[in-house]
Amino acid sequence: MFRAFNRCSVWMADHPVMVTLFILLLSGIAMLGYTMPEEVRDWFKPAPAEQVQQKADKPRKVREAPPDVDPISLTDADTILVIDSENFFTTDRIKALREIVEQIESLDYVSSVFWLEDIPNLNIFGLREPLIPNERASQKRLDAAKEKAVAHPLAGGQMLSVDGNTLLLMIKFDWLHVTDDDACTTGLKEVAREAAAKYPDVDFSFLTTGRVPIYLTAVRTHNANKVKYQVIGYGMILFMAIILFRGISAVIIVALAPMFGVFLTMGFIQFLDFQDNPFNDVVLPVLLSLVGLTDGVHLMVQIRKHRAAGLSGRDAARRGVQEVGLACLLTSVTTAIGFGSLSLAHHETVREFGYSCVVGVLLTFIAVITVIPLACRTWLGRSIHVGYGKGIIDRHLGRISVIIEMVLKRTRLISSLGIGVTVVLILISLTLRPDERRANMLPDGSEAAVALSHMDRAMGGLEHSRVHVTWDDDVPSDSPEVLIAISEVDDLLLKEDLIGHPISIRNILGALPGEGKPEERMSMMDLLPPPLKRAFYTPERNQAEVSFHVQDLGIARYGPTFTRIEEGLKTIGAAHPHFQFELTGSAVWRWRNLYQIVVDLASSLGSAAIIILVVLAFAFHSLRLGLISIIPNMFPLAVTGAFLVFTGQALEIVSVCAFTVCLGIAVDDTIHFLTRFREEQLLVDSDDEAIRRAFTGVGTALIMTTVILVAGFSTVIFSDMRDQRIFAIMSGLTISSALFGDLVFLPALLARYAKRSQVPAMEEPEEIPDPTVVEQTLVGE
Repeated sequence: MFRAFNRCSVWMADHPVMVTLFILLLSGIAMLGYTMPEEVRDWFKPAPAEQVQQKADKPRKVREAPPDVDPISLTDADTILVIDSENFFTTDRIKALREIVEQIESLDYVSSVFWLEDIPNLNIFGLREPLIPNERASQKRLDAAKEKAVAHPLAGGQMLSVDGNTLLLMIKFDWLHVTDDDACTTGLKEVAREAAAKYPDVDFSFLTTGRVPIYLTAVRTHNANKVKYQVIGYGMILFMAIILFRGISAVIIVALAPMFGVFLTMGFIQFLDFQDNPFNDVVLPVLLSLVGLTDGVHLMVQIRKHRAAGLSGRDAARRGVQEVGLACLLTSVTTAIGFGSLSLAHHETVREFGYSCVVGVLLTFIAVITVIPLACRTWLGRSIHVGYGKGIIDRHLGRISVIIEMVLKRTRLISSLGIGVTVVLILISLTLRPDERRANMLPDGSEAAVALSHMDRAMGGLEHSRVHVTWDDDVPSDSPEVLIAISEVDDLLLKEDLIGHPISIRNILGALPGEGKPEERMSMMDLLPPPLKRAFYTPERNQAEVSFHVQDLGIARYGPTFTRIEEGLKTIGAAHPHFQFELTGSAVWRWRNLYQIVVDLASSLGSAAIIILVVLAFAFHSLRLGLISIIPNMFPLAVTGAFLVFTGQALEIVSVCAFTVCLGIAVDDTIHFLTRFREEQLLVDSDDEAIRRAFTGVGTALIMTTVILVAGFSTVIFSDMRDQRIFAIMSGLTISSALFGDLVFLPALLARYAKRSQVPAMEEPEEIPDPTVVEQTLVGE
């Protein structure tokens, strides 16, 4: 492999015209992705298969035709306007509320507003008596109306908080007339404020939440951060590179490669239709820039070294690629493996991100290995050696060489310490538990996040879940057993503190006048208004529902609650063999799939670690070196995992991505060190001397790339998005720990367990003499 890559690199250095044409070809393909991805995707779509008519399943028996009735829904709203006040049941406040509803309904893009006044009154005579009385009513009657509204099953805890201080307006839009995103959030609040301003004594405050505001907030923040932190991150990277290189031309050449890699990647993933993935247009460009920068720095350090020794741009580029090109190839392969392991995840966003990372890493490697050597042969490369040896790291590397001497004197202690500490930190990391909150996708302090918290306190949560009840055709829909079973489910939910305001047909029948057993109450079903009855009970389908609120406390907290509910449903099902009970809803689905986060992390890290071990063992012709590499690669991940445990963090989807990405990046430094160590073993007789020379040979590049990477990620720590902060902190901590592991633990492990007699010799490279001898000869001439 070494010889083949060596010949290929020499060929590229000797044929700049062919390399230029190859770069132009890739650029043209990427431009197709930016301009006409759909047309290209259509070329590879298979011809539509002939439609085979499937035999339809036997439809379930329908007892009666469903009536043409729109059932009342407590969840079907695009935006929820949350109004707070000390007491809504006063003359002025009722007038203000009706004025607000009237003004919002008059908007051309609003199709409907559902609020307290639209809830049917419960009386056996069917008389229209709204929950909110006329504003001319006395205060005594208004106070009675407040008590009545709070006691109403569809109002209290659903549309009106039990303390009467929070009221909801459920707003749906006519999307054909929506021309501005702000109209769906701030526009509604402005209309409401203007209407309330007509009544000076009214003290309303407004928040918007629901499906649309949460989505718009996440998208806006995502787009703003996409530009903001990429600009800041790239600026920081450029600034640090200029300081470390002490030469602008070298920085420009190194920057060209990752820029070209990102350009290619963002064009190529258009063909896969992954461009709208939230990780791909924020995290992926920065990530690829950093990955490309690490390989570019290693390559540029070698090229500058040879240019400073007097070699021409062509010869310096050729020698630089020969010396570190194979290591860059191995780092790209292992990094792609680490990122590619995300494709094993069950979350579609994570899978797409994994595929995109694989494409991006490989294209970035191609960019590094072609653009940098080619640019070094142009006018840009004439002065890349200016400032070589004068950088901060170059001038002070000798001072930190004391580290390697200390390590080599205490190989037994430090290698044992490295293994022991890594194992202990891994055991601590295994105590991480998965969790997920909806507010994590929102900026801290945003209105959407504040509204979520407020809904938790006032209404028991914004999110709804439910128990779905069905029964066999042998059970009449008006059977008392239906109400008995639903009542038992309702009682089961009421026992749980985290379950907010369960509501079912039992609550609605219970609000009707009179008392009695289920046999007697079931006969009153026909007295209910059809929209109200069918909200939770559809007799022609043999089904009913018990709905309840779920707070945004972290879905892991609901694990014991949902488990007890499912066990209770099994008990109820055993008592009613003709009934089926299913706990369902988005919160329940997230809880059931929560363990999958741990499974995804284990499968991603496990498969990536095994494949990387095999690749390294094959590349270095030594299983021993592959095993040695496990400690410096696992140590930074264990440090980061223990950090999450000690800071009280949970294992989330962003953590899974960060862990896997960090593994792919952390292994890069290990590969560069091992590659240099194996090369030095061919040049010197002492293993300790080979380790020293590997340390000084790659130390500058390792420290330089670590400083640049940490600086790039540190800019995202100030993001107002929690997930982005977690990703940045984990990445910075992992990369810093990886440098420590590679400069301290790895040399000790090599000195202790990779003796020359234990390591088979690699193929001797073609035409790569001792770089030190070459430099001395050139200087002498």
